[in-house]
Amino acid sequence: MAHRYKFLILSLIFFIPVYVWAQNEIIKITYCYDGDTCTSSKGEKIRLACIDTPELRGTRAAPEKARAARDHLRSLLAGKEIHIKRIGKDRYNRTVGELFADGLNVQEKMVADGFAKIYKKYAFQCAWSK
Repeated sequence: MAHRYKFLILSLIFFIPVYVWAQNEIIKITYCYDGDTCTSSKGEKIRLACIDTPELRGTRAAPEKARAARDHLRSLLAGKEIHIKRIGKDRYNRTVGELFADGLNVQEKMVADGFAKIYKKYAFQCAWSK
């Protein structure tokens, strides 16, 4: 019985840091299409979790506001160390995740600065948006 507990404890000691590291990877953002979608240097498409920004194109397009949101997002990310907390994939197979620029939650800052709204349908995914 004691052997089981030792194995469990050793397993937790090994796997918890690996899980935390995988959830908090450093990435390089090379391009932001709009205020809530970016591409990493590895070609990974990333949809910023828990926020929604104006659309550049389509029936609900608001190009001026969309460009302002995109430009603000780019300014938040420029020249900073970017960490990603991956949440999952969306219906377009983009990675859904929270981005942190030098420790600052990018999504929360986009909302606070008035460039994004909390995406109510998915707000449960981010502790700050509840």
